[in-house]
Amino acid sequence: MRINDQISIEEWELSEQFTRASGPGGQNVNKVSTAVELRFEAERSPHLPDPVKRRLKRLAGRRWTQDGALIISVQDTRSQARNREIARERLTALILSALEKPKRRIATKPTYGSIKRRIAAKKARSEVKKLRGKVEE
Repeated sequence: MRINDQISIEEWELSEQFTRASGPGGQNVNKVSTAVELRFEAERSPHLPDPVKRRLKRLAGRRWTQDGALIISVQDTRSQARNREIARERLTALILSALEKPKRRIATKPTYGSIKRRIAAKKARSEVKKLRGKVEE
């Protein structure tokens, strides 16, 4: 499976398991195993660099298993073949988003004017709240 020009995933890294799906399909749901569970052995993959694996783990969340596999479950359509395609597309999209290196945040200070405006707004709000007290005769 080709991700981009530098990265491609071998078939031995992927395994698929088919189960009966819930959702659309009528009686067909009870007879045919159309839901797909795609398992990608990401931790053991020699094709992914370590920083990409770390970002992929963070992006995957609950789909990441204890043994370092990424599991994608799809039961969107009645067709087993279409569910396989959707699962592979989702895996590709997830890996592509993990390939993007996040921008490093540059710490900035608030400007002098913005600090003054903030303090003035706080004082105005404080004055409004002070005037809410009991009215003395």
